[in-house]
This record gives sequence, structure tokens and C-alpha cells, in this order.
Amino acid sequence: MQRRFAPDRIAILGGGPGGYEAAMVAADAGAEVTIIEEKGLGGSAVLTDVVPSKTLIATADAMRRVNVSPAFGVRFGEHSNGTEDAAVEDAEEAEAWADFSKVNERLLKLAHSQSRDIRSTLESYGVRVIIGRGRLVPPHTIEVTSGEHSGEKIVADAVIVATGAHPRELTSAKPDGVRIFNWTQAYNLIEAPEHMIVVGSGVTGAEFASAYRRLGAEVTLVSSRDQVLPGEDSDAATVLENSFERVGVHVASRTRAESVERTENGVEVRLTNGEVLHGSHCLMAVGGIPNTAGIGLEEAGVEISDSGHIQVDTVSRTTANNIYAAGDCTGVMPLASVAAMQGRVAVAHMQGESVKPLKLHQVASNVFTSPEIATVGVTQEQVDSGKYQADVIKLDLATNARAKMMNIREGFVKIFSRKGSGTVIGAVVVAPRASELIFPLALAVTHKLHVDDVATTFTVYPSLTGSISEAARRLHLHVTDPED
Repeated sequence: MQRRFAPDRIAILGGGPGGYEAAMVAADAGAEVTIIEEKGLGGSAVLTDVVPSKTLIATADAMRRVNVSPAFGVRFGEHSNGTEDAAVEDAEEAEAWADFSKVNERLLKLAHSQSRDIRSTLESYGVRVIIGRGRLVPPHTIEVTSGEHSGEKIVADAVIVATGAHPRELTSAKPDGVRIFNWTQAYNLIEAPEHMIVVGSGVTGAEFASAYRRLGAEVTLVSSRDQVLPGEDSDAATVLENSFERVGVHVASRTRAESVERTENGVEVRLTNGEVLHGSHCLMAVGGIPNTAGIGLEEAGVEISDSGHIQVDTVSRTTANNIYAAGDCTGVMPLASVAAMQGRVAVAHMQGESVKPLKLHQVASNVFTSPEIATVGVTQEQVDSGKYQADVIKLDLATNARAKMMNIREGFVKIFSRKGSGTVIGAVVVAPRASELIFPLALAVTHKLHVDDVATTFTVYPSLTGSISEAARRLHLHVTDPED
């Protein structure tokens, strides 16, 4: 059992969400905080992953809305004579195109601006920021091993390791940043790819496939599983697959990329089923590897799994006394929100405050495809396997008045309530901006609200949230009163 104490000095290795959130909380509590980060504050989440990729997706969504605007009666160019032929011609003229040099210039500018804002905020809290690499020196010292402060040793009472992860690479498919990319290099493009082959149908692969297709590229998605997004709700994955089919994303399922090679004008992707794909570019989205090698973890007594992830408990403690860890390097859940929570929990625990351990079933997550897929709590798979006894209602958005106004033709709200008690224990939302719509259901899961609490809360009419309330009202009919 580790002794809890209120450290005066905290050193943080890594400036991603886990690191910088912990730094702010610790400094606000009066601790002397030093954070060592090699690439810039915000880490890969801000500089090469979440912020730039979601900005790219936002651009794709803007193009989608422009391209479907004729369905709303919007016309472009000279005023038409109102004939059907003219309407069709105007619809064709509405086709937008992406200036990739401007798109990537904007997203990288935004990412670096966000990084500067984080650094400015940390320094306003009194946090000392060191740009460089670092290495643990037992028991609680971080030695700076590169950069202007190379050789300096930061002595602390407690350490938080938040070093993140980097893209996994295959020896037979080495990214070159020109034709073959990993997810940190995708922003090197100066023009829209003619045909992007995306290898990997997890969250990252599905998001990029969706975005590039909306941005005008031909897209082929290589999936090793029967369904795209194998870890997500099967009903949601089906909606996305149907959307992919409708917009022209080709899915090569139940196969893997054996090798990827550059050709004179593009790439050649050989699949394990014998098929050979030819495209202009290839994006490898085959997972990440934790940045835990060569930073002194083993010497400090920090246990690492076979995959290289740092072993932590629900309050972010490692196996070494007064050394904590947060973020993708722990393998708990590769989300910026989870990393930030791990960092905050670590600081609260080391300072002796009352701590609520991290509960992964309360984590709301989102896949930023078109449509978006948001989930929280218990899953359909867990219900089907018998792990949870639940009543389930799935309500399509097709009957929602606001959805009709917005020309939304696909999507649904699904709510799980505990059988017998009626407590909301899980939910899935598939819709534009599902990332925003999941919040009331995340509140319900976190605070153990009854379906009637959701059903009797006023919603705006018309709104997509009306379907959340309606689903809860329908679910009420399935709830059995425990006293009956």
C-alpha cells in the first residue's frame, strides 16, 4: 500500500492531456510543478492527432453540407427559371472541392495555436515548462536528456508519467510521408488524394476514410473484420457501413494488408487474400505503441505489460512508490478525456483528497465519422452475452421532425436500462453531432438516473434531443416496478 501525502514538488514527464491537466490541478493546489515535453504542449493529441484530425473532419463536414444544400432548395450561380432541369444543373454546380494546401495550413495553424495557449495557461499557473526529452532517475527525479536544459535533474516528491503513444508501423509498409502515411503524417498532402487506401477499420481508419471521401477522394478501406469498427455497437457499425456504401467508400473486408509499396505514380497494397489494390496514397491506421521505452521505467520499479503499457490502478498509481501515470502510455483507454481524468485523479490521490476511482463504464466516447457514433456505459454485446440484464429501446431518427428538417436520413438513439430498476446504464447515439447529443445520457449513466428522469425532462421542440426523451418514454413501458 502506497502512503498518501501532499507533495510540494511534482515533476511530469509528457505534456499531453494527462500531463497538462495534472499540472494545472497540482499548481492550482499550491504545488511546485515542472513539466518536461519534447514536441510541444498538448502532445500528439493537440499537435498530430485529435485536434488536426478533427479539424480535417470538420472541413469534410462543411463540404458535405455544401454539397447536399440543393436538397434544401439552395441554388448557386445565376437565378434559375425554376424548372426541374435547372434545379439539377444547379445541384451539379454545387459540388465543392478541397484546397488541401489551405486545409492543412489551417489545421496545423490551429493545432500550434492550441499548443501555445496551453503553454501560456500553464505558465500563468506558475508551472515551469521544459522543452526536451526526459528520463526517470530513481526514486523521483527526472533528468532532461535533450534540448536547452539537457543534463538538468528535476528532483520531485512525486512523478507523473504521461508520455503518450506513437503510430504502429509494419516492416512491410513503412510510411514515407509522401505516398504512404501514418496518422501523424497525413497533413503533408498539398492536394486531394485521387485514391486513398486506408489500412485499418478501427476508429482512426474509419474517421479518415469518412473524411477523405467527403473531401472528394476515392477511398478503399481495408478491414480485417466482418464489420467496420469492430469494437463499436453493431447497429451503429451497420449504419456507418451503409453510409460508406452510399457515398462510395469501398470496404475490403476480412483481409489484411500484407505489404504496401510505392509505385511510379502511387502505391500498391497487397492483401492477404491475394488481391492487389492500386491507389495514389495509403494511410496506415493500425494502432499505436506506448512511448515507454528508454525512459527509465524499469529502473524506477514501474511495471510494464508485454505490450509496453504502464500498469496502473484506478487512481493512476504505478507499482513504484509515488510514481503515477496517465494517458495512452497506460493503455487504459486511448481517449484524451480519459488521459485528462487520469491526470487529475493522480494529483487528487497524491494530495490526500477524496478520490473517485476512474470508472470506464462512465466514459462517453465518439467516432467522428459521418454520421458520428457516440457511446456510453453498457454495450449491446454485454447485454447479449448475459453480463447485464437490461431493457433496450432503439429509436430511429427518421420520424424526428428536426431530423427531417436537417435532411437526416439515418441514425438512431438506443438506451439501455437495468431490468427491474429502470436505471439508465448505457446508450448509443448515431447522428450528426452525436458527440454533443450523448452528454445527457452520459449524465444519466454517471448519476444513475431512472429512465423516467430522462423522459420527464423538457426538451426543445423540434430538436434531436426529443428522440432521447421519446426513447426513454418508450423504455418506461418495459420497466417493471420492483414492488410489483
